Amino acid sequence: MEKEEFYKAARTDLTGPLHGVRVLEVATTWAGPMCGAVLADLGAEVIKVEIPSGDVGRAIFPILPGTETGFAQATVNRNKRGVVLDLSQEKGREICRELAKSADVFLENFKVGTMQRYGLGFEDIAAIKPDIVYVSVTGWGQFGPRFKDAGYDPLAQATSGFLTINGTPDGPPTKAGTFLADDLGGLHAALGAIAALRHRDQTGEGQHVDVALLDAMLFQANGLLTLGAMGIEPGRNGNEFGFAVPANVYDCADHPVYVGVLLDSHWQLLANDILDQPDLATNPAFATREARAENRDLCNVLLGDWLAARPREEAMEIMAGKGLPIARVQTFVEAAQDEQVIARDMLQNVSFGSGGEAPITGPAVKFSRTPTRVRSPSPELGEHTDDVLTELGLTDAERSDLYERGIAIGWQTS
Repeated sequence: MEKEEFYKAARTDLTGPLHGVRVLEVATTWAGPMCGAVLADLGAEVIKVEIPSGDVGRAIFPILPGTETGFAQATVNRNKRGVVLDLSQEKGREICRELAKSADVFLENFKVGTMQRYGLGFEDIAAIKPDIVYVSVTGWGQFGPRFKDAGYDPLAQATSGFLTINGTPDGPPTKAGTFLADDLGGLHAALGAIAALRHRDQTGEGQHVDVALLDAMLFQANGLLTLGAMGIEPGRNGNEFGFAVPANVYDCADHPVYVGVLLDSHWQLLANDILDQPDLATNPAFATREARAENRDLCNVLLGDWLAARPREEAMEIMAGKGLPIARVQTFVEAAQDEQVIARDMLQNVSFGSGGEAPITGPAVKFSRTPTRVRSPSPELGEHTDDVLTELGLTDAERSDLYERGIAIGWQTS
């Protein structure tokens, strides 16, 4: 299918499927802002509240070349409006509560108890907006023995068991190369917010949505928690699978590839059409997944030798032409130039208010009727403060007073 065919019935008058939903994001760094980013990408209006010194995510380096914006800030805060309020002052908290009155979703990811101390907890917001969907993302959740503890991405990865299965079989426990727990927590928080909005629209009832990074890691552990509960300790497989052989990273004559022979029919194609050894297709030592798992090393040698004798692109053409699973092992620099990545609009250029431009990662989900895109860059610190305060009905004098007292900061006044 051509892209134009997929989008033939697309509407141009909406920001996305969540057009008309307003989210007040009082969150920091990654997990909470990731939830906000997903909702913003889906078309919601997300107002991000930052403290006067700016969100922690602004300090995550490196800075995007040719700009004054960090890669994390640019990635996770696109499509949002930015407001700066000093929530340590009651007037700042009062304005935040006023903003909550017009919000559908209130999003926060601070340590349990923090928002309650500020008078911005679930009960506080629900008292002024009874149908609010209040989303909390924390390391350990709102209850349980550790609910009061600080909880961050690598702690959730470690506690979940993930570190013990990640890495090479003879290597140490290894964390993910990305903010995996934060990403999964943010995604589940966005999903929870959407589900709670559906319930609110049917019943008029708001509720508190509780997302723990630990829970998100365990949910996405492919059932390994169940195995653990029954005394089965999964090991590290590196780049291989216990149930699919051969499946690994292999070196071609020039560059590496990943090949996964997942089905017995794949093995038959490989033996007959690629390795030119038809006897292996039905040989009891190789014909089934269980048998190949017993002869893993030999399977790796057979496929590895064939790949090593050929350039990567030739191997890709031959194997993909036979319907066998194969992919280039690419760096992110290479991935950014991949024609599939480009065709799927996974990089979209934006220009920043402080100068410069950069290709920002685009939304993952595609909608034929309500397309999504990177509509705006991450906001400069306080970029939309004045607009949002004006929308609340504050006069020029009232806004100037807030700026002079340091309760609010606008982009031009910062």
